[in-house]
Amino acid sequence: MSSTTGLLDGRLVLVTGAAQGIGREVALLAAAQGADLALVDRSDLVAETAAEAKRIAAEHGRELTVVTALGDLETWDGARGVVEQVTEELRLPDVCVNAVGGTIWAKPFDRYDPEQIEAEIRRSLYPTLWMTRAILPGMKRRGGGTIVNVSSVATRGINRAPYSAAKGGVNALTASLAMESAEAGVRIVATAPGGTEAPERRIPRGPAAHGEEERGWFREVVAQTTESSLFRRYGTLREQAWPIVFLASDAASYINGSVLPVGGGDQG
Repeated sequence: MSSTTGLLDGRLVLVTGAAQGIGREVALLAAAQGADLALVDRSDLVAETAAEAKRIAAEHGRELTVVTALGDLETWDGARGVVEQVTEELRLPDVCVNAVGGTIWAKPFDRYDPEQIEAEIRRSLYPTLWMTRAILPGMKRRGGGTIVNVSSVATRGINRAPYSAAKGGVNALTASLAMESAEAGVRIVATAPGGTEAPERRIPRGPAAHGEEERGWFREVVAQTTESSLFRRYGTLREQAWPIVFLASDAASYINGSVLPVGGGDQG
């Protein structure tokens, strides 16, 4: 089969949270669009994504270069370590997609324990913060690169206030660092996904809801998310991955500092 041109031909794309969900879907679509990959997760299930990406690249007539790296991106040492590993094994990535995050609990704010609030911030802000801090200096020295952050329209949503605050931090980080980094040739952008249909998570974010009260809070989240979409439905993983791949490509070369809502009309 002859190769075809893609949006990400010749790019090395690093994707965090690549073992499942949006991160995995971005990795597979990037492979189809000509990218080589550095796939990062804290689970060794990321190796399955790498194998599937190789298969997809072969269908498009090319041999994929892919490395995997394991690390806890909620810590500076974890983020710095995976960037150093990828750079040593291949080179500094051209694109970094920060897809780690996701609400752990669904409950009214006054029902969160302080430890749970801190856990939500660690899960949905720090991986983006630390990965950006680890990869940005090299991109600036090189004179180019793109960072695509995955935020959420749930910055306006019920029963997820700590998660909402964390993703609001991702939005602020995106805007402020785009201003700092544009002169060096680095673009920093984000998407804000709405509710997204996905297979059952193989790596749970946290404990399942216990009792009718907790299940009721989660149902409220689902109802509010669906009602906030003009389509009255959740999006698909592919509907979330395409905007990320677009923003990572030269097709979006004049887009910087923006957060693109991908919530079926929900602006967040």
